[in-house]
Amino acid sequence: MKGALRIIRQHNREAVAREVAGLPEGFEVIIREPTRTTDQNAKLWSCLSDIAKAAPEGREWSTETWKAAFLQALGHEIRWVQGLTNDPLPVGFRSSRLNKRQFADLLTMVLEYGDRHGVQWSEPNPYEVAR
Repeated sequence: MKGALRIIRQHNREAVAREVAGLPEGFEVIIREPTRTTDQNAKLWSCLSDIAKAAPEGREWSTETWKAAFLQALGHEIRWVQGLTNDPLPVGFRSSRLNKRQFADLLTMVLEYGDRHGVQWSEPNPYEVAR
């Protein structure tokens, strides 16, 4: 067996337990919280686009740079290297590795920053984030 199994209800939990119990020795089982949802990711990029367009505090940054700045502000390690065009390029931690709670914290920070700097959100209510 190869792949990921998600526990969503008791019947599924029992099936996962049977699958794990039947694995041969040497197999590796990794248990982790689910990562961010597609809806959360779409919401993040919409908000980052709005912030990039508004250029608060005169910061004319790309959406990728804004994302890295918010991740760094939340304490995630971000490294910067010199890109091919000599512009700084963020490397390191990826938001796709965040669990749902961490991603919600990231969205909260982005929305708070945007509100504080008068960003006009393109979506009617950017605070409605699918779980």
